[in-house]
Amino acid sequence: MRSLILIAVFVLVCGMVSMTIMHGQGPTTTGAATVEGQYIGLSSGPLRQAVLAALPPGTVLRSDTVVITAQQVQDVLKQAKPEMQSQLVKNQFYLLEQLAIQPLLIAEARAWAAAQSRPIQGTESSLVQVYQRSLTEGITVSDAEVRQYYDENKAMLGNAPFDAVKDELRNSVLDQKRQDAVRSHIACLSGHCRVEVDVSWTQTQAATALDNPLDRARRAGIPTLVDFGRGGCQACNMMVPVLDSLTQEAAGRYAVLFIHVGETPILAARYGIESIPVQVIFDKDGHEVFRHIGYIPKDQLVTQLAKLGVR
Repeated sequence: MRSLILIAVFVLVCGMVSMTIMHGQGPTTTGAATVEGQYIGLSSGPLRQAVLAALPPGTVLRSDTVVITAQQVQDVLKQAKPEMQSQLVKNQFYLLEQLAIQPLLIAEARAWAAAQSRPIQGTESSLVQVYQRSLTEGITVSDAEVRQYYDENKAMLGNAPFDAVKDELRNSVLDQKRQDAVRSHIACLSGHCRVEVDVSWTQTQAATALDNPLDRARRAGIPTLVDFGRGGCQACNMMVPVLDSLTQEAAGRYAVLFIHVGETPILAARYGIESIPVQVIFDKDGHEVFRHIGYIPKDQLVTQLAKLGVR
């Protein structure tokens, strides 16, 4: 079963910073260079398609409806817990990304309500919740999906008979599919409208954010297998001999890394880790090609690496 990791910096920043919401101000710059195109892996999703542009002094993000300043990012950084500050100071682009989510969603929700001639009632947060629910309407779960989830997590379910847990699993899978739909939408926010980030500020932040073992491995020109986990997790412990064996066999053909989510929560958050263990494989160009949640046997990882030409 999936176990939630409480690494939501988003909760912190949403309650502390008020954004500037504008109306009718379009972007004044053009350009094709995007965050993901220039700095692969820097964005955790929402600003992946943001355009790199020269913005007015002090402004680090701008869209038709939202402006965020460098001072707002610093204000959030200063109020973070001391044990988090050392990581956040190196990941200020991640802070910016979290700051941008709520105001961009509010703008989308307003546009959605207007298109439906739907009166806006309650707070902006409640409007966003209604909008997000609309994104998951019509999502269903098939018997095959429930069975697949059971087969993949049978050991974690204590080998309980399928018929004894199928109804509970159906609700779990449905809830997960709904959450995934919302996350996928949020991960593409900068693709729904033009969002610009300051080119100089982003370059500075990328230099520190990408200076870690995982992001360096993604740029090493060979496939990378990374396992996100921590001690005290049964499935994580089961992955240890699998990773040890693959590491011994790597022989420079691919890299194997273990990321302890408790020690590097911001890095884990950047990579969208909300449960453990998670295995992610990147190709030689640093693009994610495979992701799995929970324990996975060695032979299945070998099969995935073989698809990248690893023999």
